[in-house]
Amino acid sequence: MGMFSLVTGKPGASGFGSGSTSEQVTKGINASKLTAIITGGASGIGLETARVLALRGAQVIIAARNLAAANEAKQLILKDNQSARIDVLKLDLCSMKSIKSFVDNFRALDLPLNILINNAGIMFCPYQLSEDGIEMQFATNHLGHFHLTNLLLDKMKNTARATGIEGRIVNLSSVAHLHTYDDGIRFDKINDKKGYSDKKAYGQSKLANILHANELSRRLQEEGANITVNSVHPGLIMTNLMRHSVLLMNVLKVFTVFFWKNVPQGAATTSYVALHPNLKGVTGKYFEDCNETKPSKFATQEVLAKKLWDFSNKLVNSAHCKE
Repeated sequence: MGMFSLVTGKPGASGFGSGSTSEQVTKGINASKLTAIITGGASGIGLETARVLALRGAQVIIAARNLAAANEAKQLILKDNQSARIDVLKLDLCSMKSIKSFVDNFRALDLPLNILINNAGIMFCPYQLSEDGIEMQFATNHLGHFHLTNLLLDKMKNTARATGIEGRIVNLSSVAHLHTYDDGIRFDKINDKKGYSDKKAYGQSKLANILHANELSRRLQEEGANITVNSVHPGLIMTNLMRHSVLLMNVLKVFTVFFWKNVPQGAATTSYVALHPNLKGVTGKYFEDCNETKPSKFATQEVLAKKLWDFSNKLVNSAHCKE
């Protein structure tokens, strides 16, 4: 998608563009046979995605750290859609223990799993470590979703086999993946405080989201699993994600006003990739404004994706050893 299309909202090859909303891109789709998990579904574009998927008939599990906010989100959805099927489960992505507990609680519901939307994230936060001793943005935005996805894969594979319905995994990345450290991923300095940049650390985690999707897609294709994995850039949206840099974002918005989206527009690409029948069998791709586009050179490096996969596994295993 070019700059003109971004500013004007002119549709791309998919028939949708930057001005499309999540309701528009899912119009006429019947998702009543589908069950979806959405991390960070209590607010912002996660909430809008949950609302629209429920509107199309899907059973939606909102996975959120703040249960009070998640239950408020559930009631908000039910207020306008009394037949919505919404469940709420606690999930703190910066805690391996919490991720394992969430998966156990989800399994106890004895539900199928067709769609996993790895939406939650933090942005531009000061340097800090997770309870497992990992830099917080990398731990929350990438590693937590990496571990969660791996723990849910068998459920998704079994669901796809039993129903014949293609499973879909969607990783929310960002155009910020272009602004990362010089090596892309700082494998040897992931927790380095001295060289920490809140902006580059965020970009690193968003790059990791794409690399994770690409490598998982490759592995699933190799084994013939009926599951696609794609990553998306939702666009520039002012949400609670920017709470650590509100002043900066407001100043930036003044000079880039034509590039910003509202929440329904911001949730459109996620909803499109998660539900639209035109993307059946499409995997390992990166989408922006509901159209496939090319990410950075780092994001297309298969060697880097494999290295990140192995590195992430080591971090997860190390965290479990400390329990």
